[in-house]
Amino acid sequence: MNLPNKLTLLRILLVPVYLVFMYVPAIPFRYTLALVVFILASITDALDGHIARKHHLVTTFGKFADPLADKVLVLAALASLADLGSGPVNGIVVTIVAAREFMVSGLRLVTAEKGVVVAAGIWGKLKTAFTMVTIVAIQLWLMIQMDFGFTNPSEGVTLGVYVVLWALVWISVLLTVISGGVYLKGYWKYIDMK
Repeated sequence: MNLPNKLTLLRILLVPVYLVFMYVPAIPFRYTLALVVFILASITDALDGHIARKHHLVTTFGKFADPLADKVLVLAALASLADLGSGPVNGIVVTIVAAREFMVSGLRLVTAEKGVVVAAGIWGKLKTAFTMVTIVAIQLWLMIQMDFGFTNPSEGVTLGVYVVLWALVWISVLLTVISGGVYLKGYWKYIDMK
């Protein structure tokens, strides 16, 4: 197994570690640790693709596993943030993101049966990167509040932060919908409606 694929697998393995930090109250500075793990996992996303392209290590496994690892990481983070009531992430956001991910994964299965690999396109990469930045921003605010006791900021600060986080979340959702539509339009010809 080459290095990019190992980095992809590492990203998947970091998801349970992230969730432990998010859900186990006994761990000191757990939101800080969750943020660090999420950032490390996100860095592997940038690294594996860069290394694979630079050193001509692109594999069919990587084309499938890399987006899958992204989906697992992002959905785990969004679901836990929604579950914990952390800011503007809610069930609607998680449902839209999950629906897009299931649709694209299904599309990949249909096209694979016909010998076509659906690699991540620019819209998918943009959606993933922006969503990861959004999650980092929410995690950072959660860390500041919960791990460092900044629980009573002024109303103006709270409102300002919430508006920024809300905007980031819904821009991520918009990019999610657009990228899903681009994939569907580009590979619609492979869907057999008979």
